[in-house]
Amino acid sequence: PRLKEETHPLLFGLNFFERLWGSYGNMLVCVCFVQVMLPQCERARSLSGRPEGPYRAVESADALVTQDFEGVDTLDKLFVHAVKRFSQASCLGTREVLSEEEEKQPNGKIFKKLVLGDYSWMTYEEVSLAVESFGSGLAALGQQPHNTIAIFCETRAEWMITAQACFRRNFPLVTMYATLGEDAVAYGLNQCGATHLITSTELLRTKLKNVLSAVSGLQHIIYAGSDEVCHADYPQSLAMHSMQEVMELGTKPENCEQHRPTTSDLAVVMYTSGSTGKPKGVKMQHSNLIAGMAGQCERIPGLGSQDTYIAYLPLAHVLELTAEISCVSYGCRLGYSSPHTLTDQSSKIKSGGKGDCSVLKPTLIAAVPEIMDRICKNVNGKLREMSVIQRTLFKVGYNYKLQKVSQGADSPVCNMMFFKRVNLLLGGCVRLMLSGGAPLSASTQRFMNVCFCPVAVGYGLTETCGAGTISEFSDYSTGRVGAPLICSEIKLRDWPEGGYTSQDKPHPRGEILIGGPNVAMGYYESDGEGENDNFWVDEAGQRWFCTGDVGEVHPDGCLQIVDRKKDLVKLQAGEYVSLGKVEAALKSSPLIDNICVYASSDQNYLISFVVPNQKQLTELAKKNGVEEEWEELCNHIKMEEEVLKVIKEIAVTSKLERFEVPQKICLSSEAWTPETGLVTDAFKLKRKELKNHYIKDIERLYEGAQVVLSYSIH
Repeated sequence: PRLKEETHPLLFGLNFFERLWGSYGNMLVCVCFVQVMLPQCERARSLSGRPEGPYRAVESADALVTQDFEGVDTLDKLFVHAVKRFSQASCLGTREVLSEEEEKQPNGKIFKKLVLGDYSWMTYEEVSLAVESFGSGLAALGQQPHNTIAIFCETRAEWMITAQACFRRNFPLVTMYATLGEDAVAYGLNQCGATHLITSTELLRTKLKNVLSAVSGLQHIIYAGSDEVCHADYPQSLAMHSMQEVMELGTKPENCEQHRPTTSDLAVVMYTSGSTGKPKGVKMQHSNLIAGMAGQCERIPGLGSQDTYIAYLPLAHVLELTAEISCVSYGCRLGYSSPHTLTDQSSKIKSGGKGDCSVLKPTLIAAVPEIMDRICKNVNGKLREMSVIQRTLFKVGYNYKLQKVSQGADSPVCNMMFFKRVNLLLGGCVRLMLSGGAPLSASTQRFMNVCFCPVAVGYGLTETCGAGTISEFSDYSTGRVGAPLICSEIKLRDWPEGGYTSQDKPHPRGEILIGGPNVAMGYYESDGEGENDNFWVDEAGQRWFCTGDVGEVHPDGCLQIVDRKKDLVKLQAGEYVSLGKVEAALKSSPLIDNICVYASSDQNYLISFVVPNQKQLTELAKKNGVEEEWEELCNHIKMEEEVLKVIKEIAVTSKLERFEVPQKICLSSEAWTPETGLVTDAFKLKRKELKNHYIKDIERLYEGAQVVLSYSIH
């Protein structure tokens, strides 16, 4: 039954307490009134007055912002500026691993669990000294200014120290994320031509062991971690050093000469997946990153030395790199973590032990949607263990606060009565969360807004230094990614083939173009190959990037992502998948006449639609004792399972990554011809038409993949 305030005693009581609370907190009431008005305010406007834009944030309509602090125009200056302001404050924190224990699970499996101590901290001044020593040590090992240096390492304090040392010494830092396959890592290291590589003992022992022999030009390996490294296991041409040894080398007086960067110097080459399957290195100058972070920081209210940020996302991704550097520039504490130790329920935390959030008690968290989905599922699991009365009370509180949040207000009484324990999952002190890396589902966003704290959703790419748009934390609408940041502007370019134009109603739509000083300088060593065609400079000298995404601009200037033009799709956890590459690999099977791989960006796996070869499938069916007519054969669940087995076998032989392998399929008895409208005259896939044609199958194949609490007030 509909819960009406005037008739339902629980909601009546909550409303009474809210009014009572408000009488003691006029400031809170005023804030709530302001938040009700904010969603109606103009946040960005079209400078041309035309629906295609360009759109700029109201605050930067006259000129785009290029830096956050006057005169601080390079990354090394940004860190020095922070050290001067916060020298004795805590900067980087790491939990000590006290021991590793084996824990038997109910299913009989044995998992390794960690026993962790408290966080130990380095002050800003101590980090600066470590940065100086490490940079000097790298120079003593022959690393030269303007020459690239590579890092292939997990997120940890040593990563940030390495980055700051490279920024200070003008060593362009080449980053590669740890989920890249061996071939991709070898390709990136060979292409960038680095002579020095920073890694960890864990990755050196695993992913790098078979790669190093295929990399030419590499001379020095510097590793972080306390584990012993057997030099005999690696090519004799490589000199192996611990990070501590390099720091000690850097303390010698003869190794203190420095070459500081300028704004136009290359700061980072960040490798990301390309549509051809090979990773592409995005070239970011100091000025690009400085501008991008200036835009990002402007959208984070109250960022300062009172904040604690928990760092666990891959630092090789632009979201985490810019988030951490931004927090350091404002004097925040950075406590390092990992997805395996993040909460009390994380996979590597011993039963009864404390996860990193419980110990650190962060106030700021950046997350990809998959992490937020896990949190929601965790809460749902706890709710199912409660009594009927407890669940009912929680539902009432959830519905009530959802109603308040949708109006732009808060509910302190609900926070205290219902959500205080839920908040303890993340330490109990989180005030803001930023979601990026992939689209966040509306149900998860509502859940996080109600149970935890305001969530802002960002949109950006590696090619724009992670900067593009970020929604206001006070904007509780879902599905939108906010207005352009003060460092960037957005245009919409018509894509008639896809059915998107600036004249669309009710809102203009089109391919998203991002311009501004945050736009990167192109791809590393790809001049003349056509890969840089998506970058260009306009007549005013401003750089632009064509994203390949399709957006819709709302009347208040906020952007909503509605489609993807490219075949390159980012999954929920942030992995890029080239649909064409996967399809090309799987079509090599004689069992498959045609295939369309589909990826929803708010899910973490692929599905596919397969037109099987009639002869091959019929023979396979007979082997499995299935005898049906063709249409019934394609709808038979046993045959779906058998074809999926074949697909997974091909994926292994084709060296596809785990996330590139479809996990569920649908067999089509109908061939795709130009007459069906599902392929072009050249038999190229029409993805939008295929999606619409198989929409019910898509819903079926993804059904149950994401169970998020989403109560209604009805």
